[in-house]
Amino acid sequence: MTLRLIPADDAPLYRAQITDMMEEWLATGEKIVPYAIRRNDVHDFDVYCAGLELKDPPPGHVEDSTFFCLEEESGQIVGAANIRHRLNDALLLNGGHVGDGVRPSRRREGIGTRLVALALEECRKLGIERVLMVCDKENVASRRTIEKNGGVLENEVVVDGVVEQRFWLHVRPA
Repeated sequence: MTLRLIPADDAPLYRAQITDMMEEWLATGEKIVPYAIRRNDVHDFDVYCAGLELKDPPPGHVEDSTFFCLEEESGQIVGAANIRHRLNDALLLNGGHVGDGVRPSRRREGIGTRLVALALEECRKLGIERVLMVCDKENVASRRTIEKNGGVLENEVVVDGVVEQRFWLHVRPA
């Protein structure tokens, strides 16, 4: 299986595939991660695309980049990643540099591990050499994906009653 990241600027070229993934995810009723791909309604695609990245963020937010993960063989969008270019106090506690998610029907295929690896390559391009990733303690699949990419648990914090695990990953400089 060959995966590659599609930048948000190219999202209009994949409208049908992105809409298909989002409709599948919405039908499950589960929380869609990363937040950037649920920020706006996918059915208003121009507004949706305009909200995928924060290039001039409002106070309290940071610049970010969103990527969709394309499986080249099937042409299916199988997930997404959002990279925050730097950390503020809130992201340092809970959120980190990278948020990622795999569409429900494509989980348990190793896509998440490869998606994070591709996101880490993008972090390297941005000059981020030490990457923070955070996941709910109960989300064993996310924890394993982070660990398979070299994540080292720093600590656990409780945010809104949920135990969050904070992992640091080192990215080789370009």
